[in-house]
Amino acid sequence: MKSIKIYLTILIFFLSVFSVFGQTRKQLELQRKKLNKEIKQVNRLLFNEKKKGKNALEALKDINKKIEVRSKLISTINAEASILSKEISVNEAKLKKLNEKLTELKRDYADMIFKSYKSKSKQSRTMFLLSSQNFYQAYKRLEYMKQYTSFRKNQGEEIVESTDFIKKMNDSLFLQKNLKDTLILSQEQQKKQIEADKSSQEKLITSIKKKEGKYKRELQNKIKEEKRVVAKIDKIIRDEIARANRIAAEKLKLKDNSKSVKKNEFILTPEAKALAVNFELNKGKLPWPVTEGIVVRKFGKQPHPSFPGITINGTGLHIVTKQGGVAKSIFNGKVLNVLVNSEGRRNVLVQHGNYISSYNNLEKIYVKKGDDLKTGEKIGQIFTDKVSKKTKLVFVLFKNTTRLNPSSWILRI
Repeated sequence: MKSIKIYLTILIFFLSVFSVFGQTRKQLELQRKKLNKEIKQVNRLLFNEKKKGKNALEALKDINKKIEVRSKLISTINAEASILSKEISVNEAKLKKLNEKLTELKRDYADMIFKSYKSKSKQSRTMFLLSSQNFYQAYKRLEYMKQYTSFRKNQGEEIVESTDFIKKMNDSLFLQKNLKDTLILSQEQQKKQIEADKSSQEKLITSIKKKEGKYKRELQNKIKEEKRVVAKIDKIIRDEIARANRIAAEKLKLKDNSKSVKKNEFILTPEAKALAVNFELNKGKLPWPVTEGIVVRKFGKQPHPSFPGITINGTGLHIVTKQGGVAKSIFNGKVLNVLVNSEGRRNVLVQHGNYISSYNNLEKIYVKKGDDLKTGEKIGQIFTDKVSKKTKLVFVLFKNTTRLNPSSWILRI
């Protein structure tokens, strides 16, 4: 009975330790799979074909993205391998204790069988019972013999179960060690890839430094142009809010657009208010505006990856997707306006109550102003640059006229 309790205690402790390690390792495993998928996306969407006349800054940005994802993957593999090492160490210690207990159990069982054999040779069970002084003593002796037989049987079964459990632990350790070896091999492969990527990175940096003045001027002009476009879009949105509010004021029979309404904020009908509330409830769960994509520029102010001292501003997310990719509405709404830039590319603004989602850099559009849209409905085909071969959507999110970080609203994948 004592040995059974010891065996169960070790088993429970082993399983609890395995559960703690396993839970953390499972999270790292999922992260590793996600990063491997992202690397495949980066290679497919940014490096699928050689781009003639590609801007060196664009090429450097692409290689930086690849290095960034590979570095995250190596860190994840390191963490996972480290946890595996600890897990293997703990399991080996538990296995050693179990083997010691099994040896002890087998020794006790062998002693018991030997004593039972000696007892049988001196005195038969029948004589043992007949030599009893009274009926009560005979009954107690019979019960003792039954318990002894049952104990022997239980010990035999316990040895079989312990042996089977140890075999399973050995198999588990073998698989864990194989997994660790695979992770280490994968890590080495990723390191070699990063070394090759960094070699390309250094060549590009050298190339850029030779024409640094030219690239900086082009970059500054591009930043100025982006600011001009942003200011133009902001004005259009303010005008659209004012126009929508005039219509809403008439519908709600408000005088002077209602003094309680702040400037540049939508006046919401009950239906629009319900839509806005529903939109807010889906924060962090909204679908991506493309089926597949990589974020190549994040939201907010950030240092330029190639030129220290120059700050760029991400008004939303710059998402590279596959050629021929389409932009899709992230939520139910109405097309507020369709803007066309000097190069003929479109920007579709979709209103969701007092929220606006913007889908910029579209080559073709499938909607028009005033259309009602459903979540996931196609808005337009995204433009593919003829030189870089990149198909990039600029996705921006507003609450009234305030820009929001779309990464906080769309589903994390």
